[in-house]
Amino acid sequence: MQSDRNKSENERHIMFDIHRVEIDWGGRKLKLETGQIARQADAAVLAQYGETTVLATVVGARSAKPGIDFFPLTVNYQERTYAAGKIPGGYFKREGRPTEKETLTSRLIDRPIRPLFVEGFKNETQVVVTVMSHDLENDPDIVAMVAASAALTLSGLPFLGPIGAARVGVINGEFVLNPMVDEMKESSLDLVVAGTHDAVMMVESEAKELPEQQMLEAVMFGHKHMQPVIQAIIKLAEKAAKEPWDIKLPDKDKYKAEVKRVAEKTLQEAFSTKEKMKRNDLVGVAKKAISEHVQLESDSPDEKVLLSDTFKSLEMDIMRGDVIRTKRRIDGRDLETVRPILSQVHVLPRTHGSALFTRGETQALVVATLGTGEDEQYVDSLEGTKKERFLLHYNFPPYSVGEVGRMGSPGRREIGHGKLAWRAIRPTLPVQEEFPYTLRVVSEITESNGSSSMATVCGTSLALMDAGVPLKAPVAGIAMGLIKEGNDFVVLSDILGDEDHLGDMDFKVAGTQNGVTSLQMDIKITGITEEIMRVALEQAHKGRIHILGEMSKALSGAREELGEYAPRIETIKIPTDKIREVIGSGGSVIREIVAESGAKIDIEDDGTVKIASANRESIEKALARIRGITSEPEVGQIYKGKIVKIMEFGAFVNFFGAKDGLVHISQLSQGRPATVAEVVKEGQEVYVKLLGFDDRGKTRLSMKIVDQETGQEIPRAEGEPEEVFESRPPRREGGRGGDRGRDRGPRRERG
Repeated sequence: MQSDRNKSENERHIMFDIHRVEIDWGGRKLKLETGQIARQADAAVLAQYGETTVLATVVGARSAKPGIDFFPLTVNYQERTYAAGKIPGGYFKREGRPTEKETLTSRLIDRPIRPLFVEGFKNETQVVVTVMSHDLENDPDIVAMVAASAALTLSGLPFLGPIGAARVGVINGEFVLNPMVDEMKESSLDLVVAGTHDAVMMVESEAKELPEQQMLEAVMFGHKHMQPVIQAIIKLAEKAAKEPWDIKLPDKDKYKAEVKRVAEKTLQEAFSTKEKMKRNDLVGVAKKAISEHVQLESDSPDEKVLLSDTFKSLEMDIMRGDVIRTKRRIDGRDLETVRPILSQVHVLPRTHGSALFTRGETQALVVATLGTGEDEQYVDSLEGTKKERFLLHYNFPPYSVGEVGRMGSPGRREIGHGKLAWRAIRPTLPVQEEFPYTLRVVSEITESNGSSSMATVCGTSLALMDAGVPLKAPVAGIAMGLIKEGNDFVVLSDILGDEDHLGDMDFKVAGTQNGVTSLQMDIKITGITEEIMRVALEQAHKGRIHILGEMSKALSGAREELGEYAPRIETIKIPTDKIREVIGSGGSVIREIVAESGAKIDIEDDGTVKIASANRESIEKALARIRGITSEPEVGQIYKGKIVKIMEFGAFVNFFGAKDGLVHISQLSQGRPATVAEVVKEGQEVYVKLLGFDDRGKTRLSMKIVDQETGQEIPRAEGEPEEVFESRPPRREGGRGGDRGRDRGPRRERG
């Protein structure tokens, strides 16, 4: 058997030019292999970590399309359900549009590799990463980033990598490299970091209010432990890398002098103008002057793009040089000042919670809605189906930046920004047992000039507190920027849109007064150092505390009561063996309770019952019905019931859910009546006291010791002996069955 396997392996290597590297990484084997699969791509790498396996392929166009003015890089990460031994749901039984996880992982791969392509390279490039096998222990996203980096390094494209990637958790106060899926449930940190040998390129994280120093240490821990992966990729490239492409880049200095002569003065005026729209108008004037006064060598689209790129380069030089030299920014602020903030809550009358958060020229209108268990989102993944009770949706309409544009379904930007805010807020949410609501937040960006995602964090915190959601603490977010020229750098607090566009870094930090809940970093240069991150985190902490103070002027904590139109949820626990009785055959009982009460009812497998309605009376009706089905009446308690049947010997009363009991004629009223009908009639509501049960389990009730107007027990007169009730009706003299003889009517005289 062993010889057959060796023979098969040898044949495979003869047929394919296979190269492989293997390392121990975080307690598991990481294998990188190339040469057997997808050989027509520019490069393909099969990466396996544990038993999670992904295939990454890279293909680049051999020439750039004429007139293209950006780098058309596309990253597609896709999960196949066969990887976990599953068949897709739905009618067509095949994978459909990208899931949120696939979209976010595509962005995760794109962000660290995009800055590492040679400046000026504009050939269309596509990276496709497919999850082929998932062991349900190792998340494919880290493996996908490593595989994509390896494929790019082998491809011959002008990629200045490789990069490595790692996930960092904190379990029992210790950093853990690449914790498994189950271990992440115990972790107070979920941080993904990517970088080169020298510097960090990207960070994405969610944390449970960790201090800034610990977050920085986690980033550096991940960067240190990704180095073996980078070395493994280099080792594979030494064996299998293709020849570098011969790339002819345009002469970026061709029009530099002319563009500076025509546009420099106007651009200097633009970048000393505080108002965004006036600044944009002046930039437009400079562009028009260039088109009129700079003569192109030819009318080719590529020459026009070169001129446009030269203009953008001049913009960057002016803005960045002024900030480095003067330590003053476009709008006149110093490096650390946050723009003016106005926080408002309860701005929409019928919503459950709402907030309008305005910071400078960035504004988010955020609305919170409380729902029930029926509103939870079912999320399908390779690990299985789970329910999500917190939803955050971010919308960025074109009017928010004064533009006309197409509106459609959410794109990668909307999904990514929404997820960032979701991560920032989630660690502060109350546990479901304390607050059993489904929460949906929608952030409408109504104005944007820098960091609308952080405005969403602030607005979400305010809207949830306005709705009465007891957050552990308010959350605020701030976006930091970077301008780095040689060894000089400055970190900017609360960046503007132009500072983001023309700067080197977008560093977003969200958290409470106590610590960080989310950190995201993207850069446009080839990496940043630990020193830069430390300065950025310290500066971000000061800004976050300031923003929290401004937010507290509107609301410093959750309202004590839910909004007028929010549903109220009552939660009770019933025995699991009673669930079937509450639901009824084919759901008949639960539908009847919902129809009668008007409340929503959700029953979980563990016996947890959630009853929701904006009307308290509806909840009480439903609770009474469910308790009547699942509970047992208590001896000695007084209940309100209804006469359902009259007999000669007494009346049957429906007094506890579906339970009926007998009020014997002797217990109807003070003094024994001649007939039952003298005292009660069918349909009449009465108060009864539960006396006990006879030896056959039959219920015995009494009306005569309860005041029928107040429902209170009638006190015994002083000295009057306490009435003793036997467990069954008393026997009659001369009879065999006590009251049973009376039940049959008068006995006949024997003749």
